[in-house]
Amino acid sequence: QVHVVESGGGLVQPGGSLRLSCSVSGTTYAIYTMAWYRQAPGKQRELVASITGTGFTNYKDSVKGRFTISKENGENTVHLQMNSLKPEDTGIYYCNRQQEGGSYWGQGTQVTVSS
Repeated sequence: QVHVVESGGGLVQPGGSLRLSCSVSGTTYAIYTMAWYRQAPGKQRELVASITGTGFTNYKDSVKGRFTISKENGENTVHLQMNSLKPEDTGIYYCNRQQEGGSYWGQGTQVTVSS
């Protein structure tokens, strides 16, 4: 069983920064993809950024140059550094891990960008 927990959300003004963290525990494998998704009110959940076990990253076009996904070596922890935040970045941010055995989600953390 795999347990995923997010942290680091909150309220920030436009132009500000936040750092989200995602920790995974349980039965994990070296071949995996971890990703951050977000869901705004009334909209579908969308992929924001992802990183593989080998360090390959992928970003949604609208966050390129502002968001950075990274992982801690030897740890099942991933971070999402979000800079120059915009009101349209508001939503619930979910962490996901895909590996042999399935796809696992956290409960989500709220990010609100507002003045």
